[in-house]
Amino acid sequence: MIDKVAIITGASSGIGHATATMLAKNGITVMLAARREDRLQQLRDEIVNNGGKASYKVTDVTSYDQMKELVDKTLHHFGKVDVLINNAGIMPISYMRKLKVDDWNRMIDVNIKGVLHGIAAVLPTMQERNEGHIINISSVAGYEVYPPRVLYSATKHAVRIITEGLRKELLPEENIRTTLISPGSVDTELVDSVKDEDVLNMIREEGSLDRTISSDDIANAILYAIRQPSAVSVNDIIIRPTAQRR
Repeated sequence: MIDKVAIITGASSGIGHATATMLAKNGITVMLAARREDRLQQLRDEIVNNGGKASYKVTDVTSYDQMKELVDKTLHHFGKVDVLINNAGIMPISYMRKLKVDDWNRMIDVNIKGVLHGIAAVLPTMQERNEGHIINISSVAGYEVYPPRVLYSATKHAVRIITEGLRKELLPEENIRTTLISPGSVDTELVDSVKDEDVLNMIREEGSLDRTISSDDIANAILYAIRQPSAVSVNDIIIRPTAQRR
C-alpha cells in the first residue's frame, strides 16, 4: 500500500479513469478532476465502495483559478498533495490547410495551458514540503510530426519540453520528481474528438484503432513511476502497442 495523495485531471474516462482506479487499489488517495460531474461521481462511488479513498471536483484545466481551487480542496480534504497527474487532453486533429483555428486554440488551451496551470497550482505546496511528483501525459506524437497531427504533435512536444525544463530547473533539495508518459495508440475516447471526415477515413485506412493497448497499460506505467523510492526519478516512459511502428 502506498500512502500518497494524487490529483488526476481528465479522470472521467480513458487513462485518467483507469489510473484513478489502479492507484486507489494500491492505497493511494485520489482527487478526481474533469468537467463531467456525473462520471466523476460514479467513479468516486466505485472507488469508495471498493475500499479506496477518493473525492472529486469539477474542473476545467484551461482555468488557472479552477486548478488552484482543485489543489486547495485536495489540501483541505486530505492534507497534502504528493502527486499531480496532468492527464487532461484533447485531439481534434485536422489538416492544417483546413484552417481549423478554433480547434488549434482548444488544443493549445487544454494540452499546454492545462499542464502549465496544474504545475503552477501544485508547485508551491510541493516546494513547501520539499516533496512531490508531477506526471505529465504526452504522446508518441510529441516525438515526431506528420499530417494531420501537426498541431496535436506541437502541443505534445511542448509538454515534453515543459516537463524536462521543469526537471532541470527544480533544485535537488526540493526533492520533486517529474515524469513524462508518452502513450502510443490507446483504446480511449480521445479519437471521439476527431470530427474531420478526411482524418477519420485516414485513421480507418491505417488501421491504428485495431492496434491499441488499454488504458490499464498506461495506468501500470504511472503506478510504476510513483512506486519508485524518492531518490529514484523515472523521467520518460514511451509505451506503444507492440504492433505500432510510429
